[in-house]
Amino acid sequence: MPRQTLLPAGDAARRLGISLDTLRRWDRDGRIRTQRDAANRRVVPLSEIERLRGSEPHELSARNRFRGVVREVKVEGLLAQVELEAGPFRVVAVVTREAVDELGLEPGVQATALVKSTSVLLER
Repeated sequence: MPRQTLLPAGDAARRLGISLDTLRRWDRDGRIRTQRDAANRRVVPLSEIERLRGSEPHELSARNRFRGVVREVKVEGLLAQVELEAGPFRVVAVVTREAVDELGLEPGVQATALVKSTSVLLER
């Protein structure tokens, strides 16, 4: 019988696009099935994440993907500026504060910037 892939609760929450508190609440309410590891930490089977997300992957038309690490998050009012270090590239995005909270974006977290633009104009 193959071993089941188990993810730490924080990683599972990120994959589901929810907060860790929401994952814990779903566990208490029976909405998600979790297990405990040897250190009594909550872990989530990958099959549970797939069940909750559905079998259909999200298809996006954006071709430019920059995988990197969040270096800085500046929140002001309803908006946030997120700086992502992706190899030799530095990507800065302005998003809602809510998006930052939902994605758990903070310095040191891995994230992917998806860029789709018909034109980018810069002049000096």
